[in-house]
Amino acid sequence: MFKKVVYYLNNMRRSRSFWEFTLLLFFSHLFTNYASASISSSAGAAGAGGGSSTSDGTGKSRFVETAGKSPSTVRPYFDDIGPRNVTAVVGQSALLNCRVKHPGDRTVSWMRKRDLHILTSGIHTYTGDQRFSVRHPEHSDDWDLRIDYVQKRDGGVYECQVNTEPKINLAIMLNVDDAQASISGPPEVYVKKGSTISLTCTVNVHSNPPSSVLWYHGHAVVDFDSPRGGISLETEKTEAGTTSKLLVTKALLGDTGNYTCMPSNASPASTVVHVLNGEHPAAMQTSRAGAHHQRALAATFTILLILTVR
Repeated sequence: MFKKVVYYLNNMRRSRSFWEFTLLLFFSHLFTNYASASISSSAGAAGAGGGSSTSDGTGKSRFVETAGKSPSTVRPYFDDIGPRNVTAVVGQSALLNCRVKHPGDRTVSWMRKRDLHILTSGIHTYTGDQRFSVRHPEHSDDWDLRIDYVQKRDGGVYECQVNTEPKINLAIMLNVDDAQASISGPPEVYVKKGSTISLTCTVNVHSNPPSSVLWYHGHAVVDFDSPRGGISLETEKTEAGTTSKLLVTKALLGDTGNYTCMPSNASPASTVVHVLNGEHPAAMQTSRAGAHHQRALAATFTILLILTVR
């Protein structure tokens, strides 16, 4: 009888272990399913919130608001902050600005309207003219067209385009002016005989300085090796432009006349030099006024004489 009781108790113990093990497996499976469902629900909520987490390049994350739209459905547009009318000087560089927001995987191109020539597409240039290039700093919205050593023929309309459907474009007008030399000081210069004539000519073309600057006295090129002597030229090229300074020492009466500065890549500039033989300009102007007054009196006297005779 005792053996039967022990056998029965052992069977109950084995049965209890079996049920405990079964219950343990059941609750473990239930907890695993609940945890998986919670993670999926959190991920779905983050996606429905209209944003995504991206890296800003510093290792930190930032939240980008997409207003419930995927990046592929956000339409690009021009951030029209640059001038629509650009003026450049012959020989200088021109920069046409184009800023595109949300370009996505679209391509930004530059086209010359005159001949419908595609100059750039993306960061690539499609012209044999190496003066054209696109400036696009990495991770920026700027797609600027740069033209070096601008020529008169470069003037006209240029279009920045984005290959959306339909295509969007931004037109910019480029005006090209001739470079202009200038001589500092008044249009007429008065110097005394024996003093120094000093004329300074400036050409504000820094990207393409003139290869030469000639000086003319009247219609003849100034000869620095003439027997007269005392004539020299100082030329300086800086970032601001080119400066040419003509010096004529011990001025003679024959040095009077028109002086012209003529750069190789700019319009000329002129001034008139008067060499005075000990006479002050004010005195010269007074003598001219006196002569004019005397001529007026003579004319008046002649008219009165004619009327009296009649």
